[in-house]
Amino acid sequence: MLSDTEARNALIVALDCDRVRALELTDLLADHARWVKVGMTLFYRYGPGIVQEMKDRGFNVFLDLKVHDIPFQVHGAVRSASLSGADIISIHALGGSHMIASGRSGAAEAAEIRGVGEKGRTKLVAISILTSMNEEDLSSIGVRDTVASEVERLAKLSYSAGADGLVCSAQEASSMREILGPEALIITPGIRPRGAEKGDQQRTATPASAIAAGASKLVIGRPITEAKDPCATFEEIVNELI
Repeated sequence: MLSDTEARNALIVALDCDRVRALELTDLLADHARWVKVGMTLFYRYGPGIVQEMKDRGFNVFLDLKVHDIPFQVHGAVRSASLSGADIISIHALGGSHMIASGRSGAAEAAEIRGVGEKGRTKLVAISILTSMNEEDLSSIGVRDTVASEVERLAKLSYSAGADGLVCSAQEASSMREILGPEALIITPGIRPRGAEKGDQQRTATPASAIAAGASKLVIGRPITEAKDPCATFEEIVNELI
């Protein structure tokens, strides 16, 4: 069980919508949530300014861009995104160790420019296998390992290359915590409170079960943002965790 503060810090509200709705939601949740996720939908249209708007409203920001390119490009992309003030940025583990190390170097450069030091450096979390995918999906793209085996392999590779943690489903969170240790940042999307629809997610879990499995932070979008009362739904999830 978590304290009230720990529970609020563990929840990341995914703002997968346009800017107007994102600002409406953050105004609603200002006295409740501590973290928001800015993904491709917002960032590709509004750029780094949307991150600053979230920061100005007092939120920590998980910038979920799933960066994946050659090492040179990833270094520059992470450096630029880190300068926006994002607290966490996602990067694809499938890019390999050199790419991940280049991303870490870009984040370190941005921290030096911002004058925040290593403590204030934007953290990098590596995407393992998307929670919208299952083993049938892996097989269709030529991956013969199980989801669990592939996540484990990518976790070890990315963490040793400089990532601060991993993005994985709650089904893999326990083994990832055991493999990566207590300091690793383990972020689990695909979280669905009891009774919520799965949507396009395959590997889902309830908030309490994900935290019990070892997750550091939970990404929850539509169950909160599409609820009749987003604040009440958020508070119900907090109460489930404390």
